[in-house]
Amino acid sequence: MKIATLVVRVLIGLLLLFASITYFFNLIEQPETTGNMKTFELGLAASAYLMPLAKAVELLCGLSYVSGKYVTLANIVLLPVSLNILLINYFMAPEGLPIALPMFLGNLFLIYRNWNNYKTVFTP
Repeated sequence: MKIATLVVRVLIGLLLLFASITYFFNLIEQPETTGNMKTFELGLAASAYLMPLAKAVELLCGLSYVSGKYVTLANIVLLPVSLNILLINYFMAPEGLPIALPMFLGNLFLIYRNWNNYKTVFTP
């Protein structure tokens, strides 16, 4: 199970690093969107801070996952981001589900594997 945890952690970390680095350095052309997804992206761009914030969180969590440092914290910080990515893809761009769903499930798996570290958070 340790090998599975390591593989999941590194793969998600590399995915997050790739997504954030390509965003910050404009390394790939963003695909053209239509309909509700285009409206959503325009709203994110209009906020001027939300996408850079989300990508910065992805970058920090990706570095944490790849390095193996602060993984417990990164799991919790990444959970709302990965859930949001999953829901956006489910409702507005289903073609992104093959990436969003494994990332969310991998995040849940890593939380499950580190559950002993979170027990005190849930005790009254």
